[in-house]
Amino acid sequence: MMNAIIPIPTVHSDPDILGGTPVFIGTRVPMKTLLDYLEAGDSLNEFLDHFPSVSREQAIALLAMIRSPHNNVD
Repeated sequence: MMNAIIPIPTVHSDPDILGGTPVFIGTRVPMKTLLDYLEAGDSLNEFLDHFPSVSREQAIALLAMIRSPHNNVD
């Protein structure tokens, strides 16, 4: 039996929130902020400490989505 992977609602874009910049759902934190932190050498924990409105599950789901060969994130 295969385990089903249930996607975690992670990011959305709304023209009324930061002009349509993709943000973590339920926050005003752009997904790019996480990528910027990681590119700068900061840890996921440091990002989460600075942006407590983003859940660990959301951050990990975004990273998994980006790593997927079938992602739709540019």
